[in-house]
Amino acid sequence: MNTIQVALNKNSYPIYLENGLIQKIPKILSNKNHGQRWVIISQHSLMELFGFALLSNMKKSNYKIDYITLPNGEAAKSMNEFKRVISTMIEMHCDRKTNIIALGGGVVGDLAGFVASSFLRGINYYQVPSTLLSMVDSSIGGKTGVNIAEGKNLIGSIYQPNAVFIDPELLHSLPTTELISGLGEVIKYGAIYDRSFLTDISGWLDDINSFPLNDAIKRSCQIKADIVSKDERELGIRRILNFGHTIGHAIEAVMGYGKIRHGEAISYGMKCAGWISNELGLISKIDSDYLNKTIDKLPLPIINKVQTNDLISFIRRDKKIEAQVLNFVALEKLGKAITTTEVSEDLIEKSFKALK
Repeated sequence: MNTIQVALNKNSYPIYLENGLIQKIPKILSNKNHGQRWVIISQHSLMELFGFALLSNMKKSNYKIDYITLPNGEAAKSMNEFKRVISTMIEMHCDRKTNIIALGGGVVGDLAGFVASSFLRGINYYQVPSTLLSMVDSSIGGKTGVNIAEGKNLIGSIYQPNAVFIDPELLHSLPTTELISGLGEVIKYGAIYDRSFLTDISGWLDDINSFPLNDAIKRSCQIKADIVSKDERELGIRRILNFGHTIGHAIEAVMGYGKIRHGEAISYGMKCAGWISNELGLISKIDSDYLNKTIDKLPLPIINKVQTNDLISFIRRDKKIEAQVLNFVALEKLGKAITTTEVSEDLIEKSFKALK
């Protein structure tokens, strides 16, 4: 078993990575089980695939455990679902010693983590990500939250899990489109932090059917853990993890949550950010083109119906705006990202038009 540590002093926790790991969770958590209640938060389809098996194994290991299901898609990341889950946990007589297990993709993890951070002012929770994107990104670092009409993740908290359990075998149930979405985030790690990893990824994408997922997951988790360990609250270096997200989140919002997958939108956002980095004189056109060619190996959906003025209206509400100035993540070189306040709305509009 690979173990990667997120080093945050009293908030430190391990990331466990191993094929078949979901079957070992009851044993690994046995020293945390002292008769308290446990709740799996998931989706019905995921409970059918592997959640009910986990539930049964935990009951056999003397866990007092129940489950709550969420609707599929981004609809689950809403204040209505947040309140419903809280109310259900109250009806279950959950208390401050209750532990939550978030079993699912980023939507489940974000909502379950936000519930954990809020229920009785904070209880323990564990992440069991089931998508590639959540394995390499959203399950690590403690970002939780819900969407509202005005934008994505505008309500939430940073609240670290007690552990993350990554079982790559869960990916066998995923459609190819979900894997493609996750690979967008994998590319991001190479682009912002490790040029040699980006080179590996680009080569691996030449034969996507033999892509070494375990290797990619491990290195992505190492990078995410290293960055979060240096900057838990996103006051400095952690901001580079938002590479591609300013424009990507706006694309998601304009198209409608669920119409395009997160990693797909971020992939377009990274192409724009690479173009902007070149326009700012930070990276060469050769490097910008290399990033684009790597991303273009992913079969992304067409987004030609998105209007630039709609994008800008959402970007103006971006979480990374401080004192009405946008902190934009650009590339100083492939493998090294920086934040800059020199990116104008006009430059963003031009970058998006350059996609077409």
